[in-house]
Amino acid sequence: MGTHRRVLVVEDEPVINGAVTDRLAAAGYDVVRAFDGPGAVEAFRASEPDLVVLDVMLPGLDGHEVCRRIQAVRPVPVLMLTAADDETDVLVGLAVGADDYLTKPFRMRELVARVAALLRRVERAAELTDTGAGDLGDLGDLRVDPGARRVWTGDDEVHLTPTEFDLLLRLAASPGVVLTRERLLREVWDWPGASGTRTVDSHVKALRAKIGAERVRTVHGVGYALETGSTR
Repeated sequence: MGTHRRVLVVEDEPVINGAVTDRLAAAGYDVVRAFDGPGAVEAFRASEPDLVVLDVMLPGLDGHEVCRRIQAVRPVPVLMLTAADDETDVLVGLAVGADDYLTKPFRMRELVARVAALLRRVERAAELTDTGAGDLGDLGDLRVDPGARRVWTGDDEVHLTPTEFDLLLRLAASPGVVLTRERLLREVWDWPGASGTRTVDSHVKALRAKIGAERVRTVHGVGYALETGSTR
């Protein structure tokens, strides 16, 4: 699955960096390593990776600043590693362009599965947007262009991360319909299990911050639905 895909691993702890690198290499990925923020930005430019595994706590520049800088160079899927299960940390990471996150300590098997799922989603994105183009109904003053992967609220364009766009596109394909967290996890993240439902919640919060909290309705204990009424 991972053959010829290049992953940049950014982690300042040598033991963790080595373990992640070895596991990804064993899974067939071409792995490039960096140990601090400035080195990560330089390695990103030099190696042009398909995906970045990025620790939040780094010397030089923190992971959030690194993510902001590399996304400005070229959009790329980013899996962030957070030391504490701190929701604020997670939301900041998602806001600067991270697509997913893992809380330390994590199982290497889980990390490899997340990397594979992220790369599958990138590969599927073009097909999904092509087939979905023009199929979206009335979304009030929210406008989504699946082919161009662009979003507007009224006259203002909203800049979403790839994951936020995929999540919005899935909700917009069934406006008003409540989609369970498990279904969103399966259809947006390509995860078969229900172990990552907090990931869905965090991304919905990040999406609400950009398109308006009232546009995504929470049905407690069930999931989320995109509201279609025009908002003021």
